Amino acid sequence: MKNINISLCMVMTLVLVHLGGSVPSSFNYGDALDKSLMFFEAQRSGKLPLQQQRIKWRGDSGLKDGIQQGVDLVGGYYDAGDHVKFGLPMAFSVTMLAWGAIEFSKEMADLNQMGHTLWAIKWGTDYFIKAHPQPNVLWGQVGDGASDHYCWERAEDMKTSRTAYKLDEQHPGSDLAGETAAALASAAIAFRPYNSSYSNLLLVHAKQLFTFADRYRGLYDESISSAHQFYASSGYSDELLWAAAWLHRATGDEYYLKYVVDNAVYMGGTGWAVKEFSWDNKYAGVQTLLSKVLLEGKAGPYASTLKQYQAKADYFSCACLQKNDGYNVQKSQGGLIYVHEWNNMQYASSAAFLLAVYSNYLSAAKAQLNCPEGQSQPQELLDFVKSQADYILGKNPEDMSYLVGYGPKYPIHVHHRGASIASIFSLHSEVGCAQGFDAWYNRIEPNPNVIYGGLVGGPDRNDHYSDDRSNYEQTEPTLSGSAPLVGIFAKLQSSYGNPGYYHKESPLPQQKTSSTTSSYKEPTPKTLWKEPTPKTPQGAPVEFLHSISSSWTVGTTTYYRHKVVIKNTSAKPISDLKLLIENLSGSVWGLYPTGEKNTYELPQWFKVLNPGSECIFVYVQGGPQAKILIQSFH
Repeated sequence: MKNINISLCMVMTLVLVHLGGSVPSSFNYGDALDKSLMFFEAQRSGKLPLQQQRIKWRGDSGLKDGIQQGVDLVGGYYDAGDHVKFGLPMAFSVTMLAWGAIEFSKEMADLNQMGHTLWAIKWGTDYFIKAHPQPNVLWGQVGDGASDHYCWERAEDMKTSRTAYKLDEQHPGSDLAGETAAALASAAIAFRPYNSSYSNLLLVHAKQLFTFADRYRGLYDESISSAHQFYASSGYSDELLWAAAWLHRATGDEYYLKYVVDNAVYMGGTGWAVKEFSWDNKYAGVQTLLSKVLLEGKAGPYASTLKQYQAKADYFSCACLQKNDGYNVQKSQGGLIYVHEWNNMQYASSAAFLLAVYSNYLSAAKAQLNCPEGQSQPQELLDFVKSQADYILGKNPEDMSYLVGYGPKYPIHVHHRGASIASIFSLHSEVGCAQGFDAWYNRIEPNPNVIYGGLVGGPDRNDHYSDDRSNYEQTEPTLSGSAPLVGIFAKLQSSYGNPGYYHKESPLPQQKTSSTTSSYKEPTPKTLWKEPTPKTPQGAPVEFLHSISSSWTVGTTTYYRHKVVIKNTSAKPISDLKLLIENLSGSVWGLYPTGEKNTYELPQWFKVLNPGSECIFVYVQGGPQAKILIQSFH
């Protein structure tokens, strides 16, 4: 206990500094992005990784999740300040992370944050794959909210019920299955340049879950009744459209585009004009996502319906800009979007994210937003995004950052079990269910652990905030609140931030070929993300399977051992295969130079590559993968 007291004294000293701070003239959005991603590391359930875990006060937890039901449900994320794994907000949060990684990939790569972002996505998608053991089965929740809330304990000490709840043909949940399909489809796009085999696996599960959601319709909280009190669903039509829209973007399959068009009226996609985008209501997201198809000139025979979708996307954006002929989103006097009394910040962050994306779409199409009260340029949307982000980071009547750990003043009594109790690594004795309330919940001292990147519920409609651990409506952080911030801060750092922001390490993209397997490794070198190289020419009888087998650092340069498997995918032998290797800066083993510039051939004993057979070569270099093309073959 002596060590704990010393730690608390240090925290109190820091708090005095925090309370004396003032709002900076500009914000470091890159730092805010980094901290937002750290929140997801603090929320991890399961066996924590040794290297990709920056939150050192967290330990392993929930290692027996699913064991009673005979299924492995270890992993995933705790929802907020509690220890329930709620499927609907978790899936929505992963979708938001993936959408940010897709739309703002260059901005994230410039900050070298793509690695942490992909890890955050993958921690969720790995869990979803486990939770989907059969085409028409999805485990939608682990833990019981009622019993969990009776206790105040660390995740590492959990003794509360870890009952798991599933959806199946007799117990449908189109909203939850649809949102999980959207998460997996969007994640498949995000991973495609880096790990094509994992991307393909995600798409298999996404397609199956969409079919399950569409064929066996019902509200998930009627099948999982314990979720109703905490995350009640208002309907599932939006999630079905949402999943189909993401599957169309991920696959290019016209079937999914036709689905959103044929069901546009019946499911409300072109009928619902909304002023909220959240874990429960996806209509504005669907409408914005489908506007991209129209703006890119790819609508074809579906243009008339997609114009109706875009009209509703315009409605949402105009409502946020207060240009919607009186039908606007409510704002506090300090300028924050105000949608709900409970955890309002998550609605502000989601709305800001959507407008950042729509600003990108309009800019790319050289288009503008048409509102009832006048036209707006894409930049005006981005300025609105900045206003919401700046409010979150401290430009508000309380002069407080609502992103925990950012800036000179932020909440220190966050409603979060793990953050409010001394770490298991400093306080080794177990903290019991009731003991946690007596010893930690009711303390007036600050939390001993900082839950970096947690976006708390935020102030009321009058911009008032009470930093009280029991005031959970305002002081509890959530996954769905922090997830949109990752994309927002990446965009704002690129547009408004200081270019001198310290670069974090980020993965290199996998060369985009017809490969079906690859390796994703972190950390990787400090290089910008580059567009994936073109696919092998159509009809080519070979595919290249790329992976990174090892890495090491000499001075300031990191070197990588790239392994490439050449596989004959045809039914005929291939001879005299010549490869053109561009952007190669290191040595090659397993191939022979031909005398022509950058051109190599197989060894003598592999002059003929039989059907199904493989040949392996290796090269070492610092920096991105080389570009490999087929020069000729017989």
